[in-house]
This record gives sequence, C-alpha cells and structure tokens, in this order.
Amino acid sequence: MKFVKIVLLLVLTVGFFSARAQSSAELKRRRIELTNELESLKRELQETQNNKKSTFKQLNILKAQISLREEKINTVNSEIRLLSSQINENTNTVHTLQEQLDQLKKEYAAMIVFAYHNQSAYNKLMFVFAAKDFNQAYKRLKYLQQFGNYRERQAQSIQGTQKVLHVKINQLDRTKNEKSNLLQEQQKEKETLGKERNSQVAVAEDLSKQEGALKKQQRALLAQRKKVDQQFASALRREIAEARRKAEAEARAEAQRLAAIAAEKARAENKSAAEIAIAAKPKPIVRKTDSEVLSSTPEAAKLSNDFLGNKGRLPWPVATGQIVQGFGVYYTEGIRNDNQGIDIRTPANSPVRAVFDGEVSNVVDISGTYLVIIRHGKYFTGYLNLRSVSVSSGQKINTRQTIGTAATDPATGETMVHFEVRNVDAVVNPKTWLAPQ
Repeated sequence: MKFVKIVLLLVLTVGFFSARAQSSAELKRRRIELTNELESLKRELQETQNNKKSTFKQLNILKAQISLREEKINTVNSEIRLLSSQINENTNTVHTLQEQLDQLKKEYAAMIVFAYHNQSAYNKLMFVFAAKDFNQAYKRLKYLQQFGNYRERQAQSIQGTQKVLHVKINQLDRTKNEKSNLLQEQQKEKETLGKERNSQVAVAEDLSKQEGALKKQQRALLAQRKKVDQQFASALRREIAEARRKAEAEARAEAQRLAAIAAEKARAENKSAAEIAIAAKPKPIVRKTDSEVLSSTPEAAKLSNDFLGNKGRLPWPVATGQIVQGFGVYYTEGIRNDNQGIDIRTPANSPVRAVFDGEVSNVVDISGTYLVIIRHGKYFTGYLNLRSVSVSSGQKINTRQTIGTAATDPATGETMVHFEVRNVDAVVNPKTWLAPQ
C-alpha cells in the first residue's frame, strides 16, 4: 500500500506540474515575443535619433517601448510567482518523499533483523510442522512466502522512492536557478525602464519648445478624426436608408400580396363589398429599428452573427504592428483627444487587410490619405491613413484580403494605421475584437 501511495503521489505531482508547465510555457513564449518587439523598437529608435526632425516619432516609439517593457516586467513577475509556487510544491514533495523513504528504510531494517534471527531452514520447517492441522500448516507456509515477497517489494519501494526523490531534488535546483535568472532579468528590465522614462521626459521637453507645431499637429489630428466621424455617420445613414428602403418595399409587396389573397377569399365567400374592401386593404408596415433593418436579410443577419461570434479572434488589420494610442480619451500638451479607435504603428509600406468578410461601404480621401469603411451586417470597420487602396465601393471583401497600403508621415517618418469598429448603436473598443498578439 505504501508503494501504491508513492506512485499515486508521483502521478498527481506530474499532472499538477504538467498544467503548471503549460502556463509557464505560455509566459515564456510571451516574454520572448516582447523581447523581440522591444529589440525591433530599439533599432527603429536608433534610426530616428540620427534625424533631428523625427522627435515626434521618437516620443511615440518611447511610449510604445515603455508600454511593452512594463508588460514584459509583469510577465516576468508572473513567471517568478509561478516558479516560487513550484519551488514550494517541490520542497513539500521532497520532504514528504524523504519522510516516506526514512520510514521504508526503518521497516526494511526491522524485517532484515527478523529474517536474520529466523534464517535457519530448520526453524522455518519447525514453524510449519508445529501447526495443529493441515490448514494451519498451509497458511503458515503461505505466510513465509508472502513475507519474502513483501521484503522484495519493500526493497523495490525504497529504490523507487530514492529515484523519485533524486528527480525532485534536481528539479528543485533547476527551478531555483531559473528563478534567480529571472530575478536578475527583472532588475535589468526595471533599470532599462527607468532610462526609457528619462528619455521620454527629455524628448517631451524638447517637444515643448515646439509647442506651436505640436498643437498645430494635434488640431490637424482632431480635424481629421472629425472628418472620419462624419464619413462613418454618412455611411451609416446611407446603408440604413438603403436597407430600410429595400425592407419596406418588400414588406409593402408582401402586405399587398396577402391583402389580395384575403380579398379573393372574401369574394369566394360572397361577403359584402364593404367587407371585401376591408380585406383588400394592406396592413400597415411595422417600422423596424436601425439595427433590425441592417440585419433584415438572411445574409446580413448571418454576417452580423458571424462577426459578433468572432469577437476577440479577428485578425489584425496589419500583419505586424503595435498599438501606440489606445481607445478613449487622452491628453497631449493639454489638448483633449477622444480616440474612437486604435492607432497601430507598422513597418513602412505594410499591406492593410480586412479583418472580416463584408462589403466596401465607402472609400474616401481624407487629408491626402484614404479611409475605407467595410460593412459586416450591422457592424462596420474603418481603416484610415492608407496611401493607396485596391478596393472600391460595393465590392465584396474576404477576411485578410488586402484593401490598400499604409501611409508614412513624411514629417515624422512614422507609419500608422487608424482602425475602428462600430455598430449601428455605438462606437466600441477595437482591441477587444482583435485576437491577442
């Protein structure tokens, strides 16, 4: 039974640490991804530092670096907490196995002493023949055999427990070394984060000397976003009006068809002219909400449901990118900005792609770059700051289909794509709809 308990303990421990290992592997994978992204930002920052005109881009890169560095530190902290928990579990397991090993050795030693005192074959035969009947003699013989087998199993249990104990001690040492390395990396990342924050302050101070230019840029950004809102509103009104026109035309035709059937039935039943007239009058059309109108056809309803069903799993509008400005209100140099989407920094000339199946609702030039709006049933996605486009209004679009190329700001050298997700009722945070990077 003790051997069975040891095996069960080993199986449960392996299962526990297997689940832990999956979580640990995910944390390591994300830490490596963050390290690669930070290296990419570091190279890009070094390039911009050679160009004195790129201070705005430097500030954005530093913001992105700080954000990624903080995420990496949090990831390392999670790894450290996980390793600490593993160390505690391994330490408890080692103590338990050591106690079991000591007990097994103690019991085995007692058996050896007993066997030594009863090692004579004569004593064993006397023990068997001293039985009062045949049944008792048989039981005593089986007892001697079982005692020998138990002694062998006890020896195997000791060897198995020693092996498990050795494995756990080695695993404990490796985990402690890994935790020590992570603590060193954590300290290094904190020091680097402090330097990056100092650099951000320095660049911000430099930019404050160009306050007029910065405010001019912010006002231009606000004007651009106002145009985007107007285009979205225009597209929504147009799509709703067209969908409502089609839905109401179909509803009127259906009402007239049903009224004609009712009138014919009334004539067949020889009803009065007044009753026939009442039956021939189409029933009034029930006015639907904007959301219901946009999902009134089976195709639109399916597209809306599929889009909603993929929330949190949609592909990014660019293959490679980092969010440099999130959704919601923020302030720059005292100017209030309300970002209706997210701004994604991406390499120059990056293809911009649709995040889901749909139909191009509008393509419009805004301040020298293009905005593409795609309808997905009652949902809409917007892609702004495209240097060129490869789609047109009314065109059917597939998921990940290229719709254009990201534009690069000649003043800052920065390439960004503005991405929005809206439904007929509200503006939503696009990040919650995209798949985790």
